[in-house]
Amino acid sequence: MNRLILQQGTTDLLQDFPHITEWAKLKVQHVQLNSFEVSSKTGIRVGLISEGKYDWNINGQGYTLYPGDVFLVFPWQKMGSPKGILEIGALTWIELQLNIFEASGALQLGNWSNIPESDQRVMGKIITMNQNPVLAKFTVAAGIFQEIEHELLQQEMGYRTRVNHLLDELFISTVRHLSKTENFRRDFPQIFLKLEQTLRENLNHAWTVEEMAGLVGLGISAFTEKVKGFTGFSPLHYLINLRIAEAIKLLRQTNRSLTDIALSTGFYSSQHFSSTFKKLTGYTPRDYRKTQ
Repeated sequence: MNRLILQQGTTDLLQDFPHITEWAKLKVQHVQLNSFEVSSKTGIRVGLISEGKYDWNINGQGYTLYPGDVFLVFPWQKMGSPKGILEIGALTWIELQLNIFEASGALQLGNWSNIPESDQRVMGKIITMNQNPVLAKFTVAAGIFQEIEHELLQQEMGYRTRVNHLLDELFISTVRHLSKTENFRRDFPQIFLKLEQTLRENLNHAWTVEEMAGLVGLGISAFTEKVKGFTGFSPLHYLINLRIAEAIKLLRQTNRSLTDIALSTGFYSSQHFSSTFKKLTGYTPRDYRKTQ
């Protein structure tokens, strides 16, 4: 088996990239027994199958991977062969330790990335909402992996900047690929429920239609049309309804101040909250609380 495995702390090639915990490129010419047990890692793993066919277990589910496929495995997930073997073929992967990456979709890549934080938040949601860890025929990734390998090994002028730019490109390309996946687009009712849950959990965020559309992998026009068809409301009107519904619950079940409720549900002031609440319910928040 031809192998190139760079691990943080064991090679000088990664000393300028503390966020890269492992880089591996394997050419497997004979079946490797007891070499790929199902296990978890502390970082996010992104890998590419170049040759061969692999039957793996990822996050408790069985998947078959073919050349051109990319696998995406999160820190809280396990991956490996159910039989513990590594079949004949060729594959490359990189493991990254991010500042923040949680199952909720919270994502903060780190100071090495030039992707704006607002984009990172949307990217985190898109990545974690995707239920399939195998990105079929993700051909763009092959070129990115080749360039990262070249930069790491050759260390030519500007390689530090170039490697980090390529990692940004890998993340952006991955999110775009997920956004174009037919299954991700087609099953809108299920995706919408996840979007609604995300909105409810982050009502104090100043959501834009562009951000919401990004979470489900659609353009603004297509997203707006689907939301209207599914709920009867525009995206922002639907978001306001969610905020008012949560405010009603807080008014009924808590003694929190009106200002506190307004800010926690995404209104920029108590006056804005009061006028919107009255417009939709016929009561001011204070009068509604008195009726309970």
